[in-house]
Amino acid sequence: MSKRTIALIVAAGESRRMGGEIPKQYQMLGDKSLLRRSVEAFLQHPGIAAVKVVINPSHQGFYDVQMQDAEVLPPTLGGATRQESVKNGLAALADQNPDYILVHDAARPNVSPEVISRVLEALENSPSVIPALPVIDTLKHVEDSAVVGTIERKKLFRAQTPQGFHFKALLDAHTQATGVDFTDDASIAENAGIEVKIVPGSEHNYKITTAEDMQDARNLLEAKMESRTGMGFDAHRLGAHEEDTIAAKRVVMLCGVSIPSDHTLLGHSDADVALHALVDALLGAIGEGDIGQHFPPSDPRWRGASSSRFVMHAVQLVRQKQGQVVHVDITVVCERPQVSPHREAMRKSVADMLSVPLSRVSVKATTTEKMGFTGRGEGIAAYAVVTVKLPGEEQAAA
Repeated sequence: MSKRTIALIVAAGESRRMGGEIPKQYQMLGDKSLLRRSVEAFLQHPGIAAVKVVINPSHQGFYDVQMQDAEVLPPTLGGATRQESVKNGLAALADQNPDYILVHDAARPNVSPEVISRVLEALENSPSVIPALPVIDTLKHVEDSAVVGTIERKKLFRAQTPQGFHFKALLDAHTQATGVDFTDDASIAENAGIEVKIVPGSEHNYKITTAEDMQDARNLLEAKMESRTGMGFDAHRLGAHEEDTIAAKRVVMLCGVSIPSDHTLLGHSDADVALHALVDALLGAIGEGDIGQHFPPSDPRWRGASSSRFVMHAVQLVRQKQGQVVHVDITVVCERPQVSPHREAMRKSVADMLSVPLSRVSVKATTTEKMGFTGRGEGIAAYAVVTVKLPGEEQAAA
């Protein structure tokens, strides 16, 4: 029978060395905080049954905002030291009665599935397992800025997290560990006479402590991403307004903005041709088909629907792939209505839907010099090109 494992994420520190107005674990790395990235690494691992976070009481507001939609156990309040915080977390999990517990620092957001798996696999045969890396630098013993000796490094390793334990054994070890401030849970296990085994860690699984560490993490995240481009096109006929409908408005919808017009765009939804092109571009960038597959015009649910719903669906698919929308360029082709007076409102509308800065959205308009169906005023066409950043193939596979 498979063992039940819970991950305990320690995020109760004050993070004074990092600086900044926001505690380190709640600062953003890309589009997610350090804590959120650490939590998701375990939520997404098939060997983890549940995740609990230990937080600083004064950080409750930050936690509530960043973790409101995360499927985690209720948080536990930490203590004055890391040791006390972990002990509080273990006590709060006693009623869950897990077989294994993985204790991880929130400030290590780059923990990989492979490292987690190595710890879990080793726990099948060992009561305590930690990921570690051999020390490769020459170590010097220094007193008063002077080197007084060289330390043998062959048997020295750098400990990382998650550190894995048989749950009851670690809980008992913490109960016994009184009067001494231990630096990690493996030390507490050693103090209780529990054998600690090591498995290979990862150079990327470093603890973010300083602003320089944070910049290194941002550089690493950037290096893991690749740019994808998607293109979308759509066109809709212009037709007369339904004069017999009292609620009918003399407008066309473009980029989610109502623009006065003597004709309306015809379509099953609100016929927002610009947003339809945008949706196809987003779907194309992530290889998820086209708008017709996700929102068939034959489906009565989408009759008269706001096209912003289609955009939000596409954006959600991008986020599920851990992607980020970098830039959007939309071109509307029509003789009427005049787009330029509404351009900035259209840009803002799209930026709000995508949750990106206004500077990342371009909206342009052109005509075909009276040629073709747009030139004759029979319809409106739109092109959209988007750039999306996604984890590289190796990262996605991991």
